[in-house]
Amino acid sequence: MQLRSFQLSDVHDVTQIWKMTASHERERETLRVLSNQLAVDRDLVIVAESYDKKVIGAIVGTMDGDTGFFYCLAVHPNYQSQGVGTRLVEALESRFWKKGVKRIWITVDEGTKKLLSFYRHLGYHNSCSTRLEKELLDLAIEKIS
Repeated sequence: MQLRSFQLSDVHDVTQIWKMTASHERERETLRVLSNQLAVDRDLVIVAESYDKKVIGAIVGTMDGDTGFFYCLAVHPNYQSQGVGTRLVEALESRFWKKGVKRIWITVDEGTKKLLSFYRHLGYHNSCSTRLEKELLDLAIEKIS
């Protein structure tokens, strides 16, 4: 397996993996974050390639000052539990370190809860137990109706 920075030619393969591993809503949001991150720093978008050059996983990182964020970690179902995710996380951590990141935050939501034990295995711990949000657009639509 080889890890490398994302190339535009990877978009179809990475999108297919996200379709297999994420909800449709999460996939749309991830594509938005991906395009924003590619405009800022493509070094924080990493793909894993099998030896036959097939894209088998991807991770998107973003930064705000000295804090790094994992936005999406996805591995093709046929390659899960083979160390691909671990290698992607380690590669992103290394790139964050080189860019001066001192802490990394990962948001775990309904769609990524299944990764919680994986992140704990890699040394991450809970820093808060809840995250609350409210969609104002939905509220506005209800008031109009």
